[in-house]
Amino acid sequence: MDHSASIVGTGERTWPARCGAVVVAGGESASILHADLDSFYAAVEQRDRPELRGKPVIVGGGIVLAASYEAKRRGVYTPMPEHRARRLCPDVVVVPPRFEAYTEASHRVFEIFHETTPVVEGMSIDEAFLDVRGLLRTAGSPFDIAARLRSRVAGEVGLPITVGVARTKFLAKVASGVAKPDGLLVVDPARETEFLHPLPVGKLWGVGPITERKLHERGLVTVADVAAVTEEHLVAMVGRAAGRHLHGLAHHRDPRRVDTGRRRGSIGSQQAMGRGPKSFETLEALLLGIVDRVTRRMRNADRVGRTVTVRLRFDDFQRATRARSLPHPTAATEPIAAVALGVFRDHRDLIERRGLTLVGLSVGNLRSGSEGVEQLVLPFGRKDTSGLDSTLDDLRRRFGQSVVTRASLVHQRSGFEVPKLPD
Repeated sequence: MDHSASIVGTGERTWPARCGAVVVAGGESASILHADLDSFYAAVEQRDRPELRGKPVIVGGGIVLAASYEAKRRGVYTPMPEHRARRLCPDVVVVPPRFEAYTEASHRVFEIFHETTPVVEGMSIDEAFLDVRGLLRTAGSPFDIAARLRSRVAGEVGLPITVGVARTKFLAKVASGVAKPDGLLVVDPARETEFLHPLPVGKLWGVGPITERKLHERGLVTVADVAAVTEEHLVAMVGRAAGRHLHGLAHHRDPRRVDTGRRRGSIGSQQAMGRGPKSFETLEALLLGIVDRVTRRMRNADRVGRTVTVRLRFDDFQRATRARSLPHPTAATEPIAAVALGVFRDHRDLIERRGLTLVGLSVGNLRSGSEGVEQLVLPFGRKDTSGLDSTLDDLRRRFGQSVVTRASLVHQRSGFEVPKLPD
């Protein structure tokens, strides 16, 4: 099959390329997909609330966690302070984050990924690489596979997704960025230089604001400019590792394969809040709610961890991060909550003096829960709550996430109602 243009969907950019099973000498094909959900959190809110569709929407509270494309076109970006977003876009609709809804949507999308190909590398909650090389004889061209994937995500999950297809992971990720929003772009291996070199240096993987500024100061504005410089000169500009990395990418060299064994190094969650006075007890209750979310996700993923990290963002947007380690890995709620609350209370004076706009928690040093985890040594007289954890997990799986909540969190929920159980 031959297509006159490689982008379909609502994206305005087009890249003329042959989008069948594009193969060059040596058998290399454009068979790596980078699938990236568009403005994920905001898209879920617009999906679930039809009155928000077509309107500028930001997810957050004090800081922008996600912005719809309607808001992005007005200059709103992540992580912009909310007051700046309101100045740029006075009619913006601000909605609080619903992390359970985003997790559920992500799970449904990843099920489609794994039904498309067994070779999937999840990069975050809303993006993944897929290798479809082994499917070309039975499932059609990479373009056809990507088009079906996008159709399924839109039809079954109700979300827009952009897919870039190329010979390497780097080029596939660049292609998805060029194709956004809601597009599909295949880069023909025979025309990689033509596609890549006109792009700005900021498109190179790993080029942040500081590196970009260094390159601009030396007159390197496009990828073609970087490609024209020797590796030695790039090393002198930005350091050995970065220089060699950029030289390879500018010549579209990226040997990394899609790694199905990739496991997350940590599992975490956070809660953004607006500026203004909040009682310390309210903040503690919100932290406990985050602990519940994180430990439940760990148990669902059969992961245990030792390092508990608490992240704070103050009213002046300064941040603090504190980490403590448990003696043994666990996914139990009680010991992780005890460590998190201990960290939080140690910084009570600072929190009350400076105000808090975000609190986050993650558990790191993860390992599989089936690797013979040692039982936590509990203080004398403290009860083992692992049975309670499993009971609560089972109730939430059967009747929904809101069937059980901490009493301290009830007053935090507007319009909270006791859920009705099936007969």
